[in-house]
Order: sequence, then structure tokens, then C-alpha cells
Amino acid sequence: MQQHKVTRIAWLAIPVGMILAGGATVAGPAAAQDGPQYAGLDKDLSGVTIKMAAISGGQYDAMYDSIKEFEDKTGAKVEIVFKGDGFAIDKYLKTNYGAGTVDFDVAWNHTSFMSQYTNFVEPLQAYFTADELAPFSKPIIDAATIDGNLQLIPRHADISALHYRTDLFGDAALQAAYKTQYGVDLAPPTTLDEMSQQAEFFVKQGAVKYGTEFAGQQEALAGRFYELLFANGGDYFDDAMNPTFDSPAGVAAATWMRDLYAKGLIPSDTTTLLWDGVAKNFCNGDVAFYLEWYGWYSYFQDPKSCPAIAGKFGLTRGPVGMAGDVHTGWAGAHAFSVTKASQNKEAAVQLIKFLTSEKVAYEEAKLGFLPVQSTVWKDIQADAASSTVQLDKDRLALAELQVSQDFRTPPLFPDWISFTDNWYPTLQGIILGDTSVPDGLAKGVSDAKSLLDGLGYYNS
Repeated sequence: MQQHKVTRIAWLAIPVGMILAGGATVAGPAAAQDGPQYAGLDKDLSGVTIKMAAISGGQYDAMYDSIKEFEDKTGAKVEIVFKGDGFAIDKYLKTNYGAGTVDFDVAWNHTSFMSQYTNFVEPLQAYFTADELAPFSKPIIDAATIDGNLQLIPRHADISALHYRTDLFGDAALQAAYKTQYGVDLAPPTTLDEMSQQAEFFVKQGAVKYGTEFAGQQEALAGRFYELLFANGGDYFDDAMNPTFDSPAGVAAATWMRDLYAKGLIPSDTTTLLWDGVAKNFCNGDVAFYLEWYGWYSYFQDPKSCPAIAGKFGLTRGPVGMAGDVHTGWAGAHAFSVTKASQNKEAAVQLIKFLTSEKVAYEEAKLGFLPVQSTVWKDIQADAASSTVQLDKDRLALAELQVSQDFRTPPLFPDWISFTDNWYPTLQGIILGDTSVPDGLAKGVSDAKSLLDGLGYYNS
């Protein structure tokens, strides 16, 4: 069996302008026009049907409303043949890729998932000019170029930030009680220890149902454990792909999760929750603070959707763990690819150019997602500068700080999802108290070693 090779992306110390913006602005007529512009509308696609497999849920679907513009201007018809959350669409894609039953042209992709799709997506470097790629984040484009082939075109980036209830932290009675109990002022937590301490405080004070929370299944759980792991100074694997997460850092991360559950500080149904579930809990006012993606911003700020917290929350940098100077910062980028099986590759590329155009990306950025084009980033900064909502400004400054210093993807190897699928049930058992922390981590490491050995990672 051929040995697999791991590729890691070190995005921890890259200047913010390189992640959230491209290396240059687009030259030519489009740059002279006022405001964000569409792209991909310059070809007649009458009679062509482009089929698409898309991510759904949360605020992802708003983008798809713009597809009518593409259809009206090009004459094409776009058919979304599947929509699901990140884990559902990953399974859908792998099922069809493996079975050779791909009947769609454009597919969702993601920097954390892309390594497993390389044999099934069309290299895109021949379809995009240097000027077309220039506005996009160069590190993301470089990272998405595997063996010289560009795997995807990024849609937006994201990184987890600590979302917290300003009304709770600003409550005079809670401030006084916290100062009396702990001898320090009540302020958003900056360490993992403070997170657990404050979670317990808020729950015992009766201020909220849950002090904090996290998605508790699939890669969502394994990824959250990962950022706790690296904040504690650990990692899932060493350079030779030997699993190392039974380290003291792993013990600290697993114990932190288990203790929150054992004390009733996180939801009792944690192991059933994914992204929409934890967002709903925060939206309902049931949670004091938690690590969450920027993309929920406009949803949380809307008094119609989230009256309990709209205008009553803030964002701050993720906490540090026992490593002392390493903040949480699990990150990545959503994207689009063209399938190799597509019979309409040129048309599929046109749709991707449209969906990642300045105009569409700008509309999505207004929801809270972090854009990956230089021009769009400048547009939302200008919007924030004129906003009367201070958090509109503060969140972009925070995003710049986090992306420049804390942005960290999972280890990027083709079997990352196979590994997380193998590991997360054991981690759930640790959280629920079904197995001890040492025994669960030992099993997780042993299972990971067996999985990767069977896949040929240790062949000489």
C-alpha cells in the first residue's frame, strides 16, 4: 500500500493582510467600477444545466439566493442536487466519489476536508487567470494547491472567537458576587481555567442555564478538542504521524471537557449537538459564553431572530491554555470545486466565479463571514467605520488580530475525517464519564495508530 503523506498548513504567524486579503487588487475595467461587482456573467450558457452539491444550515444558504442573477444573465439553469451540513455533504460527496456516481458539476469543499477529495476534483489553475486569483488570500490559494494543482476557490474564512454576554459581565450584582468569591474583577475569560471557573459561577448564580457549551459530535467535537489541545501545548500527531494526544496536554483538554459535563455546566444533550444547536442555545440566552465562528454575527445581532442577546454580546480572543502563550484559534476556509466527472466544466467554473465574486462575497460578508478577497475586506472595513454599533468595528479588529496570530487549521492529511470519525465516539465516552480520561485517551491513540497503519502511513 502506498504511504500517505501529511501536509500541515502553518497559518499561525502570517500577516493578516495575506489571509483576509489577496496580494493585489484586480486590474482592468472592473476595478474602475463603483462598488463590488459580479463576475462569471460574460458567457452565454443558454441551455446548460449546472448541478451543484452545497453546504446548508446556519447562514450558508443566503448566498444561493443570488444564483437567480447568474441564471438571468447567462441563460444557464442551476440545480442544487444536495444540501446538507458540513458532515452530511462530506458523506454525500465521498459516497458519490467512491461509487463513481457523481452527477453534479460544482461541489462544496473546505481546507480541512480537501485532501481527501484531490482525486475527484478538477485542477482549477488553467481556468483562472493570475488577475482573477490576485484578490484572494495567497496563503489559502497556496495551501489549496496540492502537487501543483489548485483544488478549490475559497468562499470565506473563519476562526473561532469567544462570544460572551455583555449583559451578564456588566451586571453589578454579578460583578460584586464574583469579586467577593474570587477576589478579582469579573471580565471575559482569558484562560481555559477562567472559562471553567466562570461557567460554574454563572450557573450557580442562576444567571444562565449553562456556563458554556461546544458542539459534541463528529469533526465538530474532535476539532474543538484540537484547539484545546494546542492551547495546552499539544498536538494530535508528531511529524511522523504518530498519535500523541494522550500527552499531558491531551489529559488537560479531555479533563476540561469532562468536568464541565459532570458539573452540569454544559447542556446535557451536548453529544447530540452540532453547529446550529449550540448557536440556538446562545441565541436563546441560555449560555454565558462559548467559542463560536464569526459567521453567526448578523443572526445573533438581529432582535427578530435572537431577542435575548441582540445588542447584548461581545467577542474577544480565544483563551490560552497551560502552554501559557498559545490561544485557541481553530480555523479554515469554505470553498467550491469543480468535479472531474463534470460534463460542463467551463460552465461550472463560471458559476464558481460568480459565487466567489466581489458582489456575492460582499453580501455574505455582511452576514458576519470573513471575506478572503482584498477588495471585499476593504468594503466591510469601510462599512464598519461608518457604523454606530461599536461591535461592528471591534469584531473586525479582533478578526485581524486572531487571523494574524492565532489562525490554525487541523492537520491536513487525506484521512483527517476518517480519523475524527474514529476518535470522536471515544471522546464522547470520556465526556459522559463512560470511560476515564487516561483510558479513553489511550484507546483513542491506539485506535488512531491502527487506523493509520492500515492506511499505509507507516510504510517505509
